[in-house]
Amino acid sequence: MAGIMAFLMTAIITWLNLGFPSDFLRRWAAAFVVAWPLAAVAAFIAIPVAQRLTKRILAALER
Repeated sequence: MAGIMAFLMTAIITWLNLGFPSDFLRRWAAAFVVAWPLAAVAAFIAIPVAQRLTKRILAALER
């Protein structure tokens, strides 16, 4: 999931910032290589938090 998000976000943001220059793929790949590990770390942090929050919301709705 983190890889897909990083892939899409870096491609879109690179395109928005630069358009399609001749070195687009090189620039996008450089951004992706940095973003993917960061997205993975963010997912590992966010997933447990989201799960706990979801459980709390569902418990509150069941009352």
